[in-house]
Amino acid sequence: MSGETARNEGPGETQPHRSGFVAIVGRPNVGKSTLLNQLLGEKIAIVTPKPQTTRNRIRGIKTLANAQIVFLDTPGIHRAHSVMNRRMVETALTTLDEVDGVLWLVDASTGIGREDEDIARTLSRSETAALILLNKVDSVAKGKLLPLMERLAELLPGREIVPVSALKGEGVALLLDLIIKQLPEGPRYYPEEELTDQTERFLAAEIIREKVFLLTREEIPYGTAVTVEEFSEKEARNLIVIKATIHADRDSHKPILIGKKGSMLKEIGKRAREELELLLGCRIFLELFVKVHRGWTEDPNALAELGL
Repeated sequence: MSGETARNEGPGETQPHRSGFVAIVGRPNVGKSTLLNQLLGEKIAIVTPKPQTTRNRIRGIKTLANAQIVFLDTPGIHRAHSVMNRRMVETALTTLDEVDGVLWLVDASTGIGREDEDIARTLSRSETAALILLNKVDSVAKGKLLPLMERLAELLPGREIVPVSALKGEGVALLLDLIIKQLPEGPRYYPEEELTDQTERFLAAEIIREKVFLLTREEIPYGTAVTVEEFSEKEARNLIVIKATIHADRDSHKPILIGKKGSMLKEIGKRAREELELLLGCRIFLELFVKVHRGWTEDPNALAELGL
């Protein structure tokens, strides 16, 4: 597709082709990555029950007949204290100035908290079009939704409030229609079949990190990062060889990540390999290592080296 716009002929009317970038923001653990995966119909962002799972800005591409929406899933916005968390919040806030629209996600099941109010103040100072999404409405009694919606209307007046369930897909079709109406006319930025511009190497590291989050407890997931040292395609054998390192923040975390006789590391590897095989459509040979990188979460240089 070329040119500034593409027009689709409907019965008796011509529709402009719209495109743009839309940020998904909210405090930690409100369902931003779940919503992105639901909007795309494919899993490209890792999801765990633990807050602050998303550390990077994840780009997902939704291509329709009359529009292309590039979604940016962002780290949770919160009152951060550590160097790593402050950098994650900066990533999310910077995104607000680079997009055509914003989806502000609020968790209906936990109500409106201090961090939600902080986000509302930030959005009120922005000229970017915003929709307020009240998520997890399937888990809340209908009578409790109206007061939440009234409070959101007070915090961010003049914005449409859309009840959704990111997990079940409720309200997603309506949401897509509303997003498209707010986008400017423009061309497709990516090929129709592309769902993300993240590399396979990045996706592999994220899937391994997701399994660490799901299988380990307390502070251990938050003190880990994953780097991929080798990603080699063996086309003749329909095989990809991946060698990756799990970086631990403390010496005491390493034996827990390895487990008794390597049991934890094997389980992390098994689950990651199975998901990667489904994602990439071929056999995966995955080798994992654990390395102690003391204090990396507070070291700006180490954070940069680890892609944060």
